Amino acid sequence: MRGPHNILRLIRTGATFERTGAMGVALDALEAPQRLRLAARIMGWPFRWLGYKGDPNLPPLTRAITALGPAYIKFGQILSTRADVVGTELADQLRMLQDRLPPFPTEIAKQMVEADLRQPVDRLFSEFSEPVAAASIAQVHRARIRETGQEVAVKVLRPGIGAAFRRDTDAFHFAAGIIELLSPGSRRLRPRDVVRHFEGVVTGEQDMRLEAAAASEFAENTSEDPRFAVPKPHWHLSSRRVLTSDWAEGLPMGDREALIAAGHDVTRIATRVVQLFLQHALRDGFFHADMHHGNLKVAANGDVIAYDFGIMGEIDEYTRRVYAEILMGFIKRDYRLVARVHFEAGYVPRDRDEAQFARALRAVGEPIFGADASQISMANLLSHLFEVTERFGMRTQTQLILLQRTMVVVEGVARSVDPQLNIWEAARPVVSDYIKSNLGPRALAGDLARVAQTVGRYGPLLPRIVEQALWERAHPEDIRPLVVKSGTRLPAWLIGLLSLAAGAAIGLALG
Repeated sequence: MRGPHNILRLIRTGATFERTGAMGVALDALEAPQRLRLAARIMGWPFRWLGYKGDPNLPPLTRAITALGPAYIKFGQILSTRADVVGTELADQLRMLQDRLPPFPTEIAKQMVEADLRQPVDRLFSEFSEPVAAASIAQVHRARIRETGQEVAVKVLRPGIGAAFRRDTDAFHFAAGIIELLSPGSRRLRPRDVVRHFEGVVTGEQDMRLEAAAASEFAENTSEDPRFAVPKPHWHLSSRRVLTSDWAEGLPMGDREALIAAGHDVTRIATRVVQLFLQHALRDGFFHADMHHGNLKVAANGDVIAYDFGIMGEIDEYTRRVYAEILMGFIKRDYRLVARVHFEAGYVPRDRDEAQFARALRAVGEPIFGADASQISMANLLSHLFEVTERFGMRTQTQLILLQRTMVVVEGVARSVDPQLNIWEAARPVVSDYIKSNLGPRALAGDLARVAQTVGRYGPLLPRIVEQALWERAHPEDIRPLVVKSGTRLPAWLIGLLSLAAGAAIGLALG
């Protein structure tokens, strides 16, 4: 029955896009071929009357997505971070999704809290408000813990949201297959992978315990960061469907006029937002990957507050170093360095010309650095960089996509607070400090120490490794089975001597 269900769901989706005027916008942004456009029209125009009307005050695309419901809203939010897939203009429209949906009744929320925490709400909380925010996955209530009097935020998963997302995600997989079938050129955008990424993100967000764990780890990593606060989870008041955390009191990051009226230094705040993101990404390799206006506040004392940790990004140490060197190369306008890093990391095939690649990078960077502060854009840089790297055969680096897209979102937030902010000047000290700490002699010593620790863990296996290596070298393939069968082994004293020699050689190499 999944086939008919998916077809019906896609027909209603196409009808809604057609009725709201979003169909043409989406197809133009994706540069869809004629066959795909024809199929979309067939799925939409004859059934236009089946489509949802949506809010006429919204732009066509956001109007259609919000009308179709939570799964489509969440999918739109995730696509808003994938300008490499949907294009910059369409990504900007998708960022306008406010993630505000009609809340479900407070009584149902209380019933879910009681069922999960196994105590009446009135016994746990002295106050429990009506919903203060309703999103695609969950809604938030302001409450006060009865035992301590502490004010908290209680986030409750939407009832039945899991089944609804599974149903729509199944339709997304079906649609991705149709798109790849009708438009082979779309495969470079990897629609199936995009849907799988969406499915993984949504699945993780539906378990509040995972978000609590992310919040806890993030709070530990950033506990020493000045002028930054993270609401901590309350584990004894959290479960799979309920997350209780500290209440975050402050002004919305997106309300620039209110920040100025309250006496805040908007330049300092904007600079701090950029630097915090880079610190967390480069220093910790674990960063908030959903740092839009709705997840940031400014406390009365000027601290930046981040919350909602359903989407987090993680990158390994090697990728961090590559990313830092690329950023530093652009900051210093050293395009040879940027090109060399791309080649050394294997991002660009070795058969391409490094000098030509460096000149292409210069064509990307110089126009941007020649502009005034208000025109220097990380978004434009990344957009042009994608074009150049694609031309030189660079495959999409999935481990960098979320990092790069979050950087674009962070830039947008910072610019809304201070339109004159120079992004590169804000980023320079963080990237410079990371380079000094992780790419110099001290970093090399640390790397060697970790290598020594790893080799040390394999110390007890060295005799066996040496013996096996000598067997393979001393005996041809045709007689090795005879040696093994006869039980021939090297003398213990020789194995010990060879192990000692190997250990000494490793020690000298590391010393």
